[in-house]
Amino acid sequence: MNLWMQEWRLFSRQRLAMMALALLALLTSAALAAGIVEVSRQRAAIAAIPAAQAEDIAAVAAYVDRTKDAGSAAYYSFHPTWDAPAPLAFAALGMRDVAPYILRVRALGLEAQIYDGDIFNPELALPGRFDFAFVLVFLAPLFVIALFYDLVSGEREAGRLRTLDALPNGGRALWRRRSALRLALLWAALGIPFGIAALIEGVAGSTIAIVLALIPAYLLFWVALAVFVGRLRWNSVTNAATLAATWLVLVLIAPTLANVAINTAIPVDQGAEIALAQREAVNRAWDIPREDTMRRFYAGHPEWADSAPLGPDFHYKWYFAFHQNGDDSVHDRVRAYRSGLEARDAAGRALGWVLPSVGVQALLTRLAETDLTAQLGYQDRIRDFHRRLRAFYYGYLFQARPFERGDFGRLPRYQQYSFSDVRI
Repeated sequence: MNLWMQEWRLFSRQRLAMMALALLALLTSAALAAGIVEVSRQRAAIAAIPAAQAEDIAAVAAYVDRTKDAGSAAYYSFHPTWDAPAPLAFAALGMRDVAPYILRVRALGLEAQIYDGDIFNPELALPGRFDFAFVLVFLAPLFVIALFYDLVSGEREAGRLRTLDALPNGGRALWRRRSALRLALLWAALGIPFGIAALIEGVAGSTIAIVLALIPAYLLFWVALAVFVGRLRWNSVTNAATLAATWLVLVLIAPTLANVAINTAIPVDQGAEIALAQREAVNRAWDIPREDTMRRFYAGHPEWADSAPLGPDFHYKWYFAFHQNGDDSVHDRVRAYRSGLEARDAAGRALGWVLPSVGVQALLTRLAETDLTAQLGYQDRIRDFHRRLRAFYYGYLFQARPFERGDFGRLPRYQQYSFSDVRI
């Protein structure tokens, strides 16, 4: 224990090293605070949905109550969906920084509504929002380099290396103690603020443990790299330049080039192109015989085929039928687009086995449920809700049932977690 205390006393006298640790702790705390503020803002926006939805539906209900027209109810009513942040989202915002987490949908064509705000797989290896993941992946290695680049070479240049090697408990045991102490202090600068923030946010203990184990594992990679460079017996300046260049390659250049290669090897259309194709199919319906539209709709949805024939006047069931046809027309493109995104995401995660920076960031966003998988899961929940919404309205439209004010209270509700029912 005395040896460890002695090492701590020697280290604490190094003003620049202590300042580096304090700066890392400060950056970590600032990143965690920024993440908590952003997640709190998103939760507040989601919590405000019921009141706004009640006001909107009340206005639509007052109008529809005069006509009892289900088509008007379906056309004018917006229905909120939301993707509430997971407890760990504050630490790795991931796609929540670029993809919508609230989407109000109507019973009209869904694909254009989803892809108006086009989602994409953000480059896991590139810098993003300033959050804990950014500090750990991109900044922490620089602090490892600052504390380790001259660990041995500095003593050699000062003429103390042979003396230190000759001391009792010197030599390799001394360098292991000094390395372990620096690694532990770096872990503390990152892990203690994270642990406090995670407890405040109610993160599960098992998840906290995984992240707290991930931190030293990632730091250890950079420590091992610094030790390897130190064994080459270069001077301190050369060590620092080599490690800085290695950081640049492993954290920025290689992931960027790999991302370009993945995107080239796995081409994916933009979601906006799907939205455009869906709209073109919808707009084309105005120029073709209505019977052709209904025939195609009934072929794909035979449960409504016993509906009464269309008359000469406009009818909302025709309008919603060609919106459904528009969605059906891009079904294969949606599947291909999603498959392409998933393939890119899988390639990016595989890259994480080679590039630790990519792997750590991918693991953090998975634990935080802010990665592509989570975003596609949100889309799946939207589609399921939209199917229930359409089926509800179709029961009125295709069976010529009047839509009463009380029917708004029977509308399907989107559920991720429970809000109080909206009252009309």
